[in-house]
Amino acid sequence: MILQEGFSRLWRGTNASLALAIPTVGIYLPCYDMLRNYLEELTEEYASSLSPYSPLVAGSAARMLACITCYPIELARTRMQAFKETQAGVKPLGVWQTLSGVMSPVRSANHFQKLQNYRVLWTGLGAQLARDVPFSAICWGTLEPIRRRILSFTGDEMNLASLFGANFAGGFIAGTLAAAATCPLDVARTRRQIEKDPARQISMTTRHTLMEIWRDGGWKGLFTGISPRVARAGPSVGIVISSYELMKYALYHRHLTGE
Repeated sequence: MILQEGFSRLWRGTNASLALAIPTVGIYLPCYDMLRNYLEELTEEYASSLSPYSPLVAGSAARMLACITCYPIELARTRMQAFKETQAGVKPLGVWQTLSGVMSPVRSANHFQKLQNYRVLWTGLGAQLARDVPFSAICWGTLEPIRRRILSFTGDEMNLASLFGANFAGGFIAGTLAAAATCPLDVARTRRQIEKDPARQISMTTRHTLMEIWRDGGWKGLFTGISPRVARAGPSVGIVISSYELMKYALYHRHLTGE
């Protein structure tokens, strides 16, 4: 990749990734916390045996909300990373230019038709949800028991180091397992997002895409790129979760000292 397109190719789509990460995390993690706390209180009162499943349900619902809200930017990021420059020396398109290019084949003079055609900005959303919802379910269902188990060893002496270690370790393990388990769905999502034919974009489904991948490459095709996905997901989840929890910890103690 570096030899063919230069070192900067490794960072293509970085601006889109940053534009995606901030609103996604801002929606996802606070919503997860609120839903988990609500579900844990509800299940402890009415069905205590279901309480361990609260993180799984809360993570799935929060991820679905964040994914639907921020999906057009995700689509732009994937396309910016996948498509090569058409001319040497031409600056790659930005987020909004990429989204405009997605919309251009389906532009219409009819106002109602225009509104309907905006659905192309959510091309592959089904595949994204099919990947992200089980990813979040596996991730949070694994992460919560691990970090609570680690934090239980610290007792009342929890500090920044133990908080970071528990969340990073739990996030790393959970992200790795979730990425490996959902790799075929991630492959299907990427294939749907980079499809250039507008008509085919809309007609493609996750099931048919998975069948095409299986027909073309079998198990190897379904798990294409599993190594970089797993290598990225583990540290990424660990860093995001531990950073978020450290921020909560710092704000909480600042609030206490402020009073």
